[in-house]
Amino acid sequence: MNFTTRFRVPPGHGLSLARHRTDATPGVSGKTEARQLLRRGVERLADLQEKLYAQDRWALLVIFQAMDAAGKDSTIKHVMSGVNPQGCQVFSFKAPSKEELDHDYLWRSVRALPERGRIGIHNRSYYEEVLVVRVHPELLDHQRLPGTRRGIWRRRFREIRDFERHLADNGTRVLKFFLHVSREEQKRRFLDRLNGPEKGWKFSPDDVHERDFWNDYIHAYEDAMAATSTAGAPWFVVPADNKWFTRAAVSEIICDAIEDLGVKFPEVPARTRAEWKQARTTLMKER
Repeated sequence: MNFTTRFRVPPGHGLSLARHRTDATPGVSGKTEARQLLRRGVERLADLQEKLYAQDRWALLVIFQAMDAAGKDSTIKHVMSGVNPQGCQVFSFKAPSKEELDHDYLWRSVRALPERGRIGIHNRSYYEEVLVVRVHPELLDHQRLPGTRRGIWRRRFREIRDFERHLADNGTRVLKFFLHVSREEQKRRFLDRLNGPEKGWKFSPDDVHERDFWNDYIHAYEDAMAATSTAGAPWFVVPADNKWFTRAAVSEIICDAIEDLGVKFPEVPARTRAEWKQARTTLMKER
């Protein structure tokens, strides 16, 4: 099963999340097979990340968006478990601070972009500005924007496409994942969090309140993904009711994307090889 092709949102097409099953596990028979796929994916990603870092030509930005309790944190933890920490950066974006509100909505994400050779993980992102802010437009009041708000969402979609095109043109590959969890599974996970302190620290009463806006969020996600999934910065809708499947699928998609960049260890120039030969000779003469 090619997860990259299966879950990619085609550019220039409408999107209906109702047509994407949240419990689908195509090509994977169960937990055992998914864990084997993930283990191979972790090993493959470790190798690819080392080449990405050594080549120092490309960067990879991976964005995770989802409803609450869809498994973003655990997916990042498992998929990136084999990567050298020196080559990976993870940023989680919460409600913007006063300083962040004094800048444009892309500013804080730009500050956290990965440099060449590194993988940057953004747990939530600038897409919050066309998701939660669209569902709760009163949040725009805090941004003190000049001019009219008419057409603001279409304008922001255009700005995001332009921003991501700029990143792609300058060597940053962008992958965007929507972890697609059902309302019923979210409820089950919320109740699980209330069973003890091991998971209870993740719970906020606001999470339950936001369930009242479920359909509004679904519409906002459909609109945003349809408008901003491009060849250089695609969206992937990954089923998230079964975390074991989600992790395996995300791992394969990330590995495929890095592999497509043609990453490899740098070629050693003839002059450098000659210097190595001399250094080897010197070292072998030591007593």
